[in-house]
Amino acid sequence: MPDVTRAAIFDLDGTLVDSFDAHWRSWHAMCARHGVRLGRELFVRSFGMRNDRIIEMYWRADGHEPPPAERAREHADEKEALYRQMVAEAFPAMAGGAELLERLHAAGWLLAVGTSGPPENLRVAVEGLGAARWFHAEVCGLDVAHGKPAPDIFLKAAERLGVAAARCVVVEDAVPGIEAAHAAGMPCVAICSEGHTHAELASAERVIDRFDELTVAAMDEVLRQGVRVR
Repeated sequence: MPDVTRAAIFDLDGTLVDSFDAHWRSWHAMCARHGVRLGRELFVRSFGMRNDRIIEMYWRADGHEPPPAERAREHADEKEALYRQMVAEAFPAMAGGAELLERLHAAGWLLAVGTSGPPENLRVAVEGLGAARWFHAEVCGLDVAHGKPAPDIFLKAAERLGVAAARCVVVEDAVPGIEAAHAAGMPCVAICSEGHTHAELASAERVIDRFDELTVAAMDEVLRQGVRVR
């Protein structure tokens, strides 16, 4: 009997949460406090990575020795507190994201969230979206050894769902997330959130501008076709 189980694993930042501006402002403010200049282009390239790797990138790019692990964690906590304060003032849900989750859930898809962010940010996002009733599993950066573009986050989500990787579709907005999906053996739908273009995200199996373009039938087709041979 064919496996009819279908699962979708959603990134949060830039995918379900229109968080680009809040992350940019909070990273920029934290870096400035510690004498590190952050350019917008580098920020865009780092979007979706884990904080320890991001901090190392930012410090080196501005000619500084990266801080030791404990100090880097303090900087990351400082940045994330700023971010949560910003999104708490007006939660920036991505248009159409909650409606897509509801459509997929009603069609029998299993749903998970897989984010590089800390658990506190995951909780803020899930509560802000009102999405707890749809997600069957949640994975954050602290749950795995390696962040995106390593496949760990998406493989852990599939494990918690009890679904084979080949039966999962990842929904992402950034190149590290697409690379992580493919490394996990999962096809990827990429949404062009702020700071990203169709050309940049072209390695995904499908690229969309808005969630209302993504029907259940379209997700079924992405799953059926699987990861493109490259």
